[in-house]
Amino acid sequence: MQSQAAQSVSVLGSTGSIGVSTLDVLARHPQRYAVHALTARGRIAELAQQCRRFKPRFAVVATEKGAAELRQLLADESSSVEILWGSEGLCQVASDPQVDVVMAAIVGAAGLRPTLAAVEAGKKVLLANKEALVMAGPVFMRALARSGARLLPIDSEHNAIFQCLPQPCASLEEAGVEKILLTGSGGPFRTRAVSDLHRVTPDEACAHPNWSMGRKISVDSATMMNKGLEFIEACLLFNARPEQIEVVVHPQSIVHSMVQYRDGSLLAQMGNPDMRTPIAHALAFPERIDSGVAALDLIAQGRLDFEAPDIQRFPCLRLAREAMDAGGSAPAVLNAANEVAVEAFLEGKLAFTSIPAVIEQVMKSAQVVELTGLDAVETADCNARLQARQVLEAL
Repeated sequence: MQSQAAQSVSVLGSTGSIGVSTLDVLARHPQRYAVHALTARGRIAELAQQCRRFKPRFAVVATEKGAAELRQLLADESSSVEILWGSEGLCQVASDPQVDVVMAAIVGAAGLRPTLAAVEAGKKVLLANKEALVMAGPVFMRALARSGARLLPIDSEHNAIFQCLPQPCASLEEAGVEKILLTGSGGPFRTRAVSDLHRVTPDEACAHPNWSMGRKISVDSATMMNKGLEFIEACLLFNARPEQIEVVVHPQSIVHSMVQYRDGSLLAQMGNPDMRTPIAHALAFPERIDSGVAALDLIAQGRLDFEAPDIQRFPCLRLAREAMDAGGSAPAVLNAANEVAVEAFLEGKLAFTSIPAVIEQVMKSAQVVELTGLDAVETADCNARLQARQVLEAL
């Protein structure tokens, strides 16, 4: 029996790595949280198992066919779960008046509309879908200001920055911040010969040394596009100028990011590489709750290394900075071209080293426009995907 004080949570992307970690944290605190909705794109059997355990009011899948499959799987369970499908279903469970918290963990552009719906409805939004903010930054931030929604970052790096800043923080200048140091592991190819990268296979790219992630995000980590997207996200989340953010390679993934202050202080948030830590932090903020993550043993860890990123090895970092400098629709174009290129790589249709080449070609040919609303965002996204596919065909 749930307590009346329990917060109602919709988990968008519940079968992905972030969604699974979120449900693990929620399960540790049944008196604090109740699951209102679970959503998945294609892992219908896994979603059915989650529905049996967490008994949400709603479950949302991508297609009508998937909804029929889920109904069949739950038919013998005397389940009271209402099954929805498509973008409308996602937006409904993200903006439902009964929902207190929305975990936005749908990967890629597919998460934009429901995440924005949650923001417009004034929810407490736990943002794990960095692409939504990258694609629609100006639109997203205007909606946030209008609605009064609370946005809490889930990416370990942005959550770390948030923890190292005073709260509330009106501006970096007023807080005495000189620089944000955004850390990244460097992925599985940090030391591999650049001349050998064209031979990289999808399985190799998805074998991250520290984190357990989905295949798309794992490839982004291998190219460091993930860090490029996080760079753009950090500019927007913390109202930072590009020159105020420095990317630092930290292979151990123990220091999740740092904030350098005017007085010479450098504050770092540290912990074992487990996404349940930032999830628990954001769920309970400003309180602290058990996440299930073991405490960091610094003696056993032994050492922490830091180095500058190699732009020749990771050209996606340069492309992300160029997109942020260009502004307008440029970040949306960057993200769309990357999604198409990564999908082609995972399907064996594109070499690993051609991913940034495709993105750069699309960015050079795309017209940068002002993002006046969601329609403008989706038009820029659609056009960039079309251009990216044309580049792939030409290759």
